[in-house]
Amino acid sequence: MSSLSETERVGSRRGLSGLGFFGLGSLLLAVSVLAAVSLGAVTIPLETVWSIVANKLWSGAFEVTWSRGRENIIWEIRFPRALLAALVGAGLGMVGTALQAITRNPLADPHLLSISSGAAFGAILALLHTGLFLGLATVPLFAFLGALAATAIVVLVTRVTDATSVGRLVLAGVAVSFVIMALANLLIFLGDPKATHTVVFWMLGGLGLAQWSHLLYPLSAVLLCGAYLQFHAGALNAMTIGDETATTLGIQVTRFRLRVFICTALLTGVLVAFSGTIGFVGLMVPHIVRFLVGGDNARVLPLAALSGAIFLVWADVFSRLILAPEDMPIGILTGFVGGLFFIFLLGRRRT
Repeated sequence: MSSLSETERVGSRRGLSGLGFFGLGSLLLAVSVLAAVSLGAVTIPLETVWSIVANKLWSGAFEVTWSRGRENIIWEIRFPRALLAALVGAGLGMVGTALQAITRNPLADPHLLSISSGAAFGAILALLHTGLFLGLATVPLFAFLGALAATAIVVLVTRVTDATSVGRLVLAGVAVSFVIMALANLLIFLGDPKATHTVVFWMLGGLGLAQWSHLLYPLSAVLLCGAYLQFHAGALNAMTIGDETATTLGIQVTRFRLRVFICTALLTGVLVAFSGTIGFVGLMVPHIVRFLVGGDNARVLPLAALSGAIFLVWADVFSRLILAPEDMPIGILTGFVGGLFFIFLLGRRRT
């Protein structure tokens, strides 16, 4: 218990119901998705949104009183975009939770630990230099390999430099991220100038390319990796206490940490392939959830997924409305909010 952070102890003392938060979060997520589909440069009433969605799911459920243009906006553009935002937010929330547990580092995040940078590097390599020789799976595969390579490099750097403290691990991740992004910029420089506008999507983060046919990949990654992490929530709890304690509980620490790194790299790689690099979601969301329900990862993981989904859905809404009718890259908004949260977290830990 002594190893828990102050926010985790506060949440534990409050004894808040994880099930209650999950039910409330699920309802809020459903409302958020409907609101995201309704709001935009052209606002469409919620009753029209519901009628269009219901007619798509159950043909003839409502009489058609809307234009074909509005139907396309709702079903072909905004609905898949809102669902992609929810999937990406859920995945990043779980990735941040898992990384903070296995590294015992409250500042761990796929963006700060260069995992997102490695995934972006792989995506850029596939788009500008290798081509989609494996079809639509090429970019997610290369993004996963890039995320996995970046994770391995960070682990290697921390071991070579003996950077075992919280601050040094984050610095190692940031340093590796700078190197990887420099190489990514080199790939852009050497690539076809006419195609470089495509990679801006991955550099700044965005959900504007969401399509129904693409959602299967992030959905599968979130479900499979999320199920693995949830199944091993007890082991993640043990890892937060220390390697020695985890070993006495029968956990093969090195092997388990490697499997979690691979799992988070796979999930991050697939998400980055379809949304670009969206930072700090994995840093903020787990801390907020732990403050509410305590430090048990059996509750934190699913609630972090829900909270991350809700946060990113609304972040996407604001990114579409701030400069309407233009879409501001969502990575700008999450970077701004996440940077402020990071400063707050550093100040709180210092206090």
